Order: sequence, then C-alpha cells, then structure tokens
Amino acid sequence: MKIFFNVLFLLMVFISHANSTQAGFDKQAFYNAMSANNLDEINTMLELVKSSGLDEKGAYEGALLMKKAGLVSKAKEKLSLFKTGRTKLESAIKNNNNNIEFIFLRLIIQEHAPKMVKYNGNIENDCELIRNHYKSLPSVVQKAILDYSKKSKVLKTL
Repeated sequence: MKIFFNVLFLLMVFISHANSTQAGFDKQAFYNAMSANNLDEINTMLELVKSSGLDEKGAYEGALLMKKAGLVSKAKEKLSLFKTGRTKLESAIKNNNNNIEFIFLRLIIQEHAPKMVKYNGNIENDCELIRNHYKSLPSVVQKAILDYSKKSKVLKTL
C-alpha cells in the first residue's frame, strides 16, 4: 500500500510539472522576442522553448532559429541555423497543416528571408489563410498578427 501511494504521489508530481511547463509558455513573450532584433532575447526564448513540454515546440523553435540566423554574423552559422529552423517549422506545419499560427510564423520568416535561401513560395497563400482564419485564433496570436501587419508589406488587411 505504501508503494502504491508513493507511485501515485510521483505520478501526480510528474503530471503537475508537465502541465506547468506547458502552461508556463508565454506566447506574448515569444512574439515580443520574435519582433525584437535582439540576439539575447532570441537565445533566452529558444532555451525556454527547448526546455518546455510543448507538443508543438518545433514550430516555435524553428521560427526562433531562423530569426536568430538573421542576427548572427558568420555566414556558415547563418545558413546552418536557417536550415535547421526551416526543417523544424516546415515539419510542424506538415504535421499540423490546420494550425494557422504556424502559417503566420512561416510568413514572418518568409517575408524577411534573403532571396538566396529561396524561402518565399508560400507568402500569398499564407496571407490568405491568415486573413480567412484571423478571427478564430487566440487573442494573443491575433494581437501578434495585428502588430505585425502594421509593418508588413504583404499582410496589410485583415
């Protein structure tokens, strides 16, 4: 009986930790880091995302890695970060192609990606999907999209 209660206690602690890790992910802080051109903020958010228990952390990590690629100075590191991030984000989109937030993350990167990386093939479609599903998104994502649209050349009207 004592073993049963110990196992039950450990299970409850584990579940509680897993839930608090997921609940501890602050999307507003994530979007603040994405909009800042600050390598330290990106690195801090990357560590938070990597250590989180989020099921969909690949999309967030991928977007942060590609954003980081634009902030580092060494060409080899830029390309490596971008490729890794692209793989993570595209994999998350492929696995969850109805997630408009992931589509928005891709749009953010595509609009600012250098032409040489050839990562701009979904801009028009992504804009249309975001416009069509904007009202169904969580308020924090809606705010991020609205803020982004104020400075975007491709996502103007919602």
